[in-house]
This record gives sequence, C-alpha cells and structure tokens, in this order.
Amino acid sequence: MPQPTRRVAIVKTPVNNPHKGECFLGKVRDELNEVERELLVSIDPAKLPHHVAIIMDGNGRWAKQRGYLDRIRGHEAGIESVRVAVRACGELGVKALTLYAFSVENWKRPKREVDALMGLLKRFLRDEIPELNENNVRLVVSGRVNDLSEDVRAELSRTMEATSPNTGLVLNLALSYGGRAEIVDAVRAIVEDVQSGRLAPDNINEALFSQYLYHPELGDPDLLIRTSGEMRVSNFLLWQIAYTEFYVTPVLWPDFRRADLYRAILDYQRRERRFGEVKEV
Repeated sequence: MPQPTRRVAIVKTPVNNPHKGECFLGKVRDELNEVERELLVSIDPAKLPHHVAIIMDGNGRWAKQRGYLDRIRGHEAGIESVRVAVRACGELGVKALTLYAFSVENWKRPKREVDALMGLLKRFLRDEIPELNENNVRLVVSGRVNDLSEDVRAELSRTMEATSPNTGLVLNLALSYGGRAEIVDAVRAIVEDVQSGRLAPDNINEALFSQYLYHPELGDPDLLIRTSGEMRVSNFLLWQIAYTEFYVTPVLWPDFRRADLYRAILDYQRRERRFGEVKEV
C-alpha cells in the first residue's frame, strides 16, 4: 500500500477557543497541566473521530534507552499509557478505541517475553474492571482468541461480561490479531454461508464483506495513531483503514500521554477527508 504522508506530533500552540473544547474540561477528573488544557480547549467536539485505533509501538526501545536489560519493563510501563488513552478517549466522547495489543506475528517472539506479555494482560484484565466500570467502558476483543491460553480466555470472558452493561467508550483489544488473518477468517465464513445456501454469491459486495469482520459494529477507524515514528501499518486493520487518517508520532508508547492524544485529534480535525472524491471549488 502507498506510504502515508508522515505526520508527527508537532503542532503550533492552539488558540484558546471557548466554543470548542471548553465543554470537555468538566469531564476531566485529573488535574491538567497548562499544555494539556490549551490543547483540550482547542478540540472541536463536533469533529471528533468516532473510532480511534492505536499501534502501541516502542516499548522495547523505551526499556533499552533507560538501560533496562529486559524489554518487559517497557511493556509494564506501557500499561499506564493504556489507562491514559482509555480515560482521555472516554472523557472526550470518542465511541470506540482499538488497541493493537498482540499480533499473530508476536507469537514468534521468545517464549519468556510472550509469557510475560500474557501475564501482564491477565493482570490488566483483573485489575482494570473497577476502572472500566467507573468510566462506563465496555471491553471487546478482536483476533484469533482461540490461540490464547485457557486462563487468558477466562480472564477476557470475565472482564467482557463484567463490563457488558456499559454504554460509553468501547475498548477493542486486538489480541492474536492480524489484518490478513481477519480477512481470511471472513472469507472462510462467507464460503461456509455460500456452501450452506445461506448466502448467494451475487449478494457479496464490500458492505456485506465488512459484516463478516470481527467487530463491524465499531465502524472503520477515522484516525490511526502509531507511536515510535515507524512508517508502517504492521498488518493492522488492513481492510478497515482504506480511508483512515494516519498520525505518526516519535513518542514511544510508554511516554504517550493526554497531550499526545490531543495533538493527534487536533491534527485529524485539520484534515479534509474526501474519501476519493474531489471537493468542488
């Protein structure tokens, strides 16, 4: 796919506009610093992305830069960034947040690292239920969940059940996920329905195909954020990002905070989304 135009987290100091983000300030429980407040009040609530997706990259480099011999320290530090992103998106009124937590390719990493990641995931799922419920967040998962161990699947099921009544932000964890794998799984399901007579081949189109993806109800991401400055999509949401706006920041994931999310959304709000059309002059 063509390489997207590079977008990094460099913005001019926003103008304080009381008709825009001022309404968000009452929702923020944590004390904001001056930079965060200036960014927040510049966000236009009428132009929020419905669905934000994040490739959380840079944990290993974060650990290496700080002299840690174990990459796991970076993954542990990244958990706080997840909390920050979930809280901030919920406070803004974003409807869905998809986090690329573990790819199908990540199974090739050393067993010690994979085991540690699964342990962190289980701890996160256990510990975050009160926080998710307090913030009205519902958890769902995308990916080949059967690849996960039984104990991880049990924690996922418990957390999804505990948060199922919530009506605010939908947090979609991409686990054992791959964009190509999702497309293959959709094709298999379509073939089964055709062979069983439940679906006529002539009825297959893009809209129908989308309904066979893991969570079509979330809609395609409006904004895809990638941390650590890498310029690739890494097999993430390949079908869904056809017209997604890309934002790449050099910030490593464990350092990602509210100001970084706000900058990404402000950059998104300056884009002209044409979806292949040409705007009339």
